[in-house]
Amino acid sequence: MQIVLMGPPGAGKGTQADLIAGEYGICHISTGEMFRQAARENTPIGRAASGFMERGLLVPDDVTIEMVRQRLSKPDCRKGFVLDGFPRNVFQAQELDHIGDEIGKPVQVALSIEVSRDILLQRSAGRRVCTCGASYHIRHSPPKVAERCDICGGRLMVREDDRPDVVLNRLQTYTEQTEPVKCYYRQCGRLREIDGSEDVQSVRNLIRAVLEMFK
Repeated sequence: MQIVLMGPPGAGKGTQADLIAGEYGICHISTGEMFRQAARENTPIGRAASGFMERGLLVPDDVTIEMVRQRLSKPDCRKGFVLDGFPRNVFQAQELDHIGDEIGKPVQVALSIEVSRDILLQRSAGRRVCTCGASYHIRHSPPKVAERCDICGGRLMVREDDRPDVVLNRLQTYTEQTEPVKCYYRQCGRLREIDGSEDVQSVRNLIRAVLEMFK
């Protein structure tokens, strides 16, 4: 099964990608992790990507696409994959189709997790993180002691990315980038929109119902 998973910041995309990968025995491939892995392995593509990231620049399409091509060609992707964070534009989506044809693993479905702006702002406002790496939500997964980490006792903080103005900017950027990609997959009949406003299990059930048609 070959899946593209889209969703705005705070939609729970990473959580659902992990659940999909575990349930169907396929790879969860995050572009961010893919870049970090390539950099750790010091591959030519990894070095090229690192050069842009270290300067705070977007990694160019040709570098990103070649990295995806190499990753999808690895043996652990033989059963399929769920791509999280790619494609980000129509050109990347088209190139992904070319790669899928080359390796005999075409994208079957593009899942778009849809969540309203108000709900995303509520979710981000409730998130708290600790310097030890632990994360919480004051409503859905609160710490045992308010504003203190259960693991190390450190004071919890609001991430810079979770400030309302930053969240709104990220949502605007996401919408501008992703709407054309959604249109691309809609036109070829592969887009499925999922209501992501409910709890994790409810969203998982909606996704499962869609994916059962592609097994």
